[in-house]
Amino acid sequence: MRNGKTAIIPLAFLSVCLCLSVPAAVSAEMPGPDPAAIWNYITRVSPYTGWGFWADHQGRQPGRAPHGPFHKVYVNEPALKSTRPPLAYTSMQVKESYSPDNQLLNITVMYKISGYNPGDGDWYWVKYTPEGRADPFGKVAGCIGCHGVRAKNDFVTVHEFK
Repeated sequence: MRNGKTAIIPLAFLSVCLCLSVPAAVSAEMPGPDPAAIWNYITRVSPYTGWGFWADHQGRQPGRAPHGPFHKVYVNEPALKSTRPPLAYTSMQVKESYSPDNQLLNITVMYKISGYNPGDGDWYWVKYTPEGRADPFGKVAGCIGCHGVRAKNDFVTVHEFK
C-alpha cells in the first residue's frame, strides 16, 4: 500500500462480486405496460420458468378455451406472497398453453400494475406467440370478460384465495 492503489483493486473486486451475487429479480426494475418490455422481463431479466406455482395448481393441468387443452401457470414472488385478494402490485402470472401433443401454443401474462386499469383490478394482459410476438395486449376485453367472473378473487381463475 505504498501509494494507496493496492487497496482500490480489492475494493473494486469486492464491489463487482457483491453486485453479481444479487439476483436479477431483486435488482431489476419492473417493466411498464409494454409488451416488449414485459417479454424481456419474463424471458431474460427474471425468467418465468424459474418462478413458483400456486400450491393448488402445480405443473401441467387440464385447460380450456381460449388457452388450450393443457397449461402450466407460473407465478412470481409478489403473487405467491399474496395471501388474499387483491394481489400485490407487480404480481405476475404466466400461463403456457399446450396442445394435446404437448406443443407450446402461446404464453399469456397477467401483470398487476398500480393505476393501470382500476376498474378491472389494475391487470395488464398480453398474449404472446412462443417466439414473443404480442397480440392482443393491454385492457383486453376477452381476458377481462372471462377473468372478470372471478373479480372477488382478483381475477385469478386457477387459484382460490381463502
